Amino acid sequence: MGKKIVVIGGVACGPKAACRAKRLEPSAEVLILEKGSEISYGACGLPFYLEGEVEDLKELTATPVGVVRDPKFFKAVKGVDVLLNTEATAIDRERRIVVARNTQDGSEQTFPYDRLVIATGSSPVRPPIPGIDREGIFCLKTLQDGKRIKDALQNGKGKSAVIVGAGLIGMECLEPLLKAGFKVHLVEKLPYVLPALIDEEMAAHLMKHIESKGVVLHCGQGVTEFQGDTRVTKVITEKEEIDADLVLLAIGFKPNTELARDAGLETGPMGIKVDAYMRTSDPDIYAGGDCVESYNIVTGKPIYAPLGSTANKHGRIIGNNLAGWQSRFPGVTGTGICNVMGLNVARTGLTEREARLEGIHTVTSLCPGPDKPHYMKGAKLIHLKLVAERYSGRLLGVQIVGPGEALSRVDTVAAILKSGGSVDDCFETDMAYAPPYTNAIDNLIVAANVIQNKMDGVIRSYSPVEVKEKLDRGEDFIFLDVRTPKEFEQMRLPYENVIHLPLGMVRQKALELPKEKEIICLCKVSLRGYEAAKILEGEGFPREKIRLLDGGLLGWPYEKVVA
Repeated sequence: MGKKIVVIGGVACGPKAACRAKRLEPSAEVLILEKGSEISYGACGLPFYLEGEVEDLKELTATPVGVVRDPKFFKAVKGVDVLLNTEATAIDRERRIVVARNTQDGSEQTFPYDRLVIATGSSPVRPPIPGIDREGIFCLKTLQDGKRIKDALQNGKGKSAVIVGAGLIGMECLEPLLKAGFKVHLVEKLPYVLPALIDEEMAAHLMKHIESKGVVLHCGQGVTEFQGDTRVTKVITEKEEIDADLVLLAIGFKPNTELARDAGLETGPMGIKVDAYMRTSDPDIYAGGDCVESYNIVTGKPIYAPLGSTANKHGRIIGNNLAGWQSRFPGVTGTGICNVMGLNVARTGLTEREARLEGIHTVTSLCPGPDKPHYMKGAKLIHLKLVAERYSGRLLGVQIVGPGEALSRVDTVAAILKSGGSVDDCFETDMAYAPPYTNAIDNLIVAANVIQNKMDGVIRSYSPVEVKEKLDRGEDFIFLDVRTPKEFEQMRLPYENVIHLPLGMVRQKALELPKEKEIICLCKVSLRGYEAAKILEGEGFPREKIRLLDGGLLGWPYEKVVA
């Protein structure tokens, strides 16, 4: 008889670890205990089931050829035993047994192990807000959750839905609710949406987009109460009352660490602590997926990364090591991507805000532009923000927002971050080029060039957030808009301190501008603004008073006059 391997948890990491171990060590006896009634399903597809792109929940449990991954499948194809509706309640490390309870009849059983895998996943955050247990308040985590919400979406026309939390799940569920006919309200305690994913000026573009689709935003206010007799009728925030026929809680997830903690394993606020081999503080017990803390490659610190992609990687590493290998998991860079009503939102590494919280001095670039040459049909806008360490040039992260192609660019940066690369490495990466796919100088390389210019002292700039703060403080400066008259007529900034001077006239009229005032140059994306800034410096304007608006008018997420 081979070694006995027991796996607790049957969604992503657990089945991956079990099947990998069985493939590498066929003599092993491998058993999965899953407290739910389904195993190995694609929970990340649930928002798309609500939207209708996934027509049947069974598709989330099936292989690419349509075979349902049920206990019979695992036994016949994988050689792995599966017990559904079986909840592990205790781990006796001295006796090397798992105590489990049948969730249907309450009976208990014990299962001996030589090696144990904990893949207990995570649970939706449900804070102790008064009224949170009323009917009509949902979370989205399991297939059953998806079915209940889908049923609740019927006859939504004219009704009001409130999503609490503007993270990934909340944002991905906007479109299904709108399509069902609901008036959708989005409540977020922090000042802008996707605060764990992107910076404020990037989120501002996304917020304008979702408001244009009919979503009512309520940012900067937390929920204090859910009202209604037995069923929710109102959501009370710190600032207002919102009628609600349906509420989706999307506040986040917390790791399920209770079983491990009660067994005396080392845990932390971000999950079960594991080493690079995915071993817990007990060398015979491994853990992976949403229940563990991961290692952040960029900061060198623990991070919580509850993603299906990470869980599957954990499972493979654990499976290798159960079979006697010495495989290491290097960590994560915090890569994520989603589509919000036609806009791609992607990031990897650190945002500028996160980097500053880590005490890192940053330099950034904002580079909006088409994802392929403007002359190609189908070219679409992306806003790209690159973040680096100011003095070393070490690359820290990237954010991309827009309808254009984002995946390949964020993945490129993730690969550079994995190797500890710099902005120079980003520039030197030999990215593929052909007009149907990208620009001759890819948007990512343009952003790297801008940072190189800043580090070399070639340009000085302000971000849109910094300029907006200057406006709010009432500072005396000039916007120098160097676009063509036609462009200026079609769109411009709505401020009295704007001077319009087309780039071709800057040299001859430069001396008519006040040298004593700070001048912020801009154009559509600030390429011509950069030229204007260098012209003014050449004409003797004090260099410290000449700045560039990062991202230009296209990257400006605030007020604009549009003809």
